[in-house]
Amino acid sequence: MENIAHIPCRPVERLERVSVMEAKLSRLIFNSISDGVFTVDRNCVITSFNQSAERITGFSRSEAIGKHCFDIFRTEICHRQCALKDTLKTHDPVRDARVTIITRDNREVPIQVTTTMLKDDEGTLIGAVEFFRDISEIEHLRKSLEQKRALEDIVSVNRRMHELIGLLPDVAESECNVLIQGPSGCGKELFAQVIHNLSPRRYGPYIRINCAALPATLLESELFGYEKGAFTDAKRDKPGQFALAAGGTLLLDEVSEMDIALQVKLLRVLNNGEYRPLGSTRTFHTDARIIAATNADLESAIEEGTFRRDLYYRINVVNIVIPPLCERPEDIPLLVNHFLATCRTKSGKMINQITPEALGLLRRSPLPGNVRELENAVEHAFVMCHGSEITPEHLPPHIAVANATPGHEERSLDERELIVETLNRYRGNRSRAAAELGMHRSTLWRKMKTLGIMS
Repeated sequence: MENIAHIPCRPVERLERVSVMEAKLSRLIFNSISDGVFTVDRNCVITSFNQSAERITGFSRSEAIGKHCFDIFRTEICHRQCALKDTLKTHDPVRDARVTIITRDNREVPIQVTTTMLKDDEGTLIGAVEFFRDISEIEHLRKSLEQKRALEDIVSVNRRMHELIGLLPDVAESECNVLIQGPSGCGKELFAQVIHNLSPRRYGPYIRINCAALPATLLESELFGYEKGAFTDAKRDKPGQFALAAGGTLLLDEVSEMDIALQVKLLRVLNNGEYRPLGSTRTFHTDARIIAATNADLESAIEEGTFRRDLYYRINVVNIVIPPLCERPEDIPLLVNHFLATCRTKSGKMINQITPEALGLLRRSPLPGNVRELENAVEHAFVMCHGSEITPEHLPPHIAVANATPGHEERSLDERELIVETLNRYRGNRSRAAAELGMHRSTLWRKMKTLGIMS
């Protein structure tokens, strides 16, 4: 009897074996891809689902196959603009679309999607294939980088300021109304800009309007807009800032200066998003986020009858109170160096430092204009200085006059306190302290010996 093992394979059997091997290899490759991959027929019913798709979505292959893709992915665009449906309809691929899916355990996961057509051997369209990858880590890194960039302009080592800075990402994400309070020049608008930049509205418009700069009638038309014929010079429709800020943020600066009658109309916007342009009988809606800022004591204004209590409660969902610069003198050296760097970039002048004497004058000055006045003082000194370092004579006259008569002993004491405070802040690191004080490390060492400072 002929040995079966030596019977040569027939061509059909060989083809069948090759087909089986190819199918196994295809399945192996399909399930080894790190990206999620699935296919659908022409009705968007899932026909295959790889292991990475199971891992990312949380749905098993058996749960997914036979279901419509929108039953599994549940993205925000499934019923409005589905990438697979677009590919099936237009025959054009979709590349690197960013969508958010809801996983089996109801987590939101951002993914990047690429789709293309599926055709049979005769070129007939039979469905589509989608490749997708989890970009949660990338989104997290991007968000962290955006937060870091957004917060770069807020320069402070003060504890209270750092507590406020730590709140900003959560405040921004919440999209609630915010009231920012603090004296003029302390950085209220900067905080408002950071809140916008960190919020989901960061790609939308950011509009600032100063409520103290316009009379009540002009401010009303600026906020709500007007229709043609509303008044003598209204020759065309003009959208207001609430319309222009849709999808973004509207900062109402100096909100305490708003006319009491206009406050009623603002309250309606805050309550239900409704407003009516001047001369219009129609009601419009806005989804602009409102941030209000003021240097006034609104509670006193309420008692005086110049500010509505109900409006105060509507804008004061989150209250951020920025301390004046006189309450955080430790920030002055840091801010001065920040403004020096900004001036160098703008002008190209190589002024690299400020003397301890000049810095001491700035620290002793009351600076009622806060950070804005400090910035102006540094810019003034930058213009006046023709050397490589800023000295007391380069500072604005009012700062020099305010500190005109201190004796040598007082100046030495101020310089000693400044050096000790800086060394303490950097835990005795002389290199970092010298860099902030604008002097060489050896100069700092000599001054420490002269002033009897031990480290």
